[in-house]
Amino acid sequence: MGKKKEKKRKDKSDKKAKKALKAAKKAAKVPPRGEKAAKAAKKSAKAAKTSARASKAAKPRRSPETLRLRTVMPSLVVNDLAKSLDFYRDGLGFVVVEEMKSDKGELQAVRLKAGRSFLLLAQDDFGLGHDRVKGQGLRLYCATKQPIDAVAERAKAQGVTIAQEPTDQPWGARDFGITDPDGFKLSIANWGEDE
Repeated sequence: MGKKKEKKRKDKSDKKAKKALKAAKKAAKVPPRGEKAAKAAKKSAKAAKTSARASKAAKPRRSPETLRLRTVMPSLVVNDLAKSLDFYRDGLGFVVVEEMKSDKGELQAVRLKAGRSFLLLAQDDFGLGHDRVKGQGLRLYCATKQPIDAVAERAKAQGVTIAQEPTDQPWGARDFGITDPDGFKLSIANWGEDE
């Protein structure tokens, strides 16, 4: 019985949202007469959007509730921050969005951005030794809508060594592989419709 009531309430909420959205569209098509009419039309459109949003928000959550992330930012500890920064910024086209410095003004980490994705590079303090192996068992799989062959050519032109040339994969992606100065592996791909 509870599910039926919830469905009925959701259907009613959806009908209200559709009706408000229809009214807002109609108001937007009719040119307002005077300043008061313009304000009223704007207010009506805003109310319709709010109502539609509330209808979407009313969806029941999974139980138990699942984790909903907006982004994941890998953090890579590197041997030579300047060299890694050259690789990611100059070689691949990431943009520096934040620099983190020590009290002495020495660069300790940078936050990079490419599209909607972030990457943190941090200088190793060598507390676990200078010969610590990095990049083992990790591959960053990066998706883009840009033409893969052009991205690979740009990286090559900037001195990046391509470990795997652009290849069509059986699952529908076209990707290429690279290895950064510390041995971290990246695949850059056209994969999926919604990236």
